[in-house]
Amino acid sequence: MFSSKDYSKMTLEELVSEEKKLKSQKITIAVIIGIVVGIAVYSATHRGFVLPIILLIFSLVIGSRYSKNLKGIQAEISRRDTVR
Repeated sequence: MFSSKDYSKMTLEELVSEEKKLKSQKITIAVIIGIVVGIAVYSATHRGFVLPIILLIFSLVIGSRYSKNLKGIQAEISRRDTVR
């Protein structure tokens, strides 16, 4: 899901395709984060303290990786558009 690709070596068409693929995964990632946060809230109210912290950190990592990849692709696309 989250691969670290070198966007500078990809063609513009590949970048646009990769951006579309990432944008189509947006709802899936949001659902996964929502489920993880829901489990963390349930665990915090019924069981303990450590599991919710771990789950919240996990959801933050997923969200930040998604944002980082999408911003990287968009930055490379905009950089190439200004070169032309």
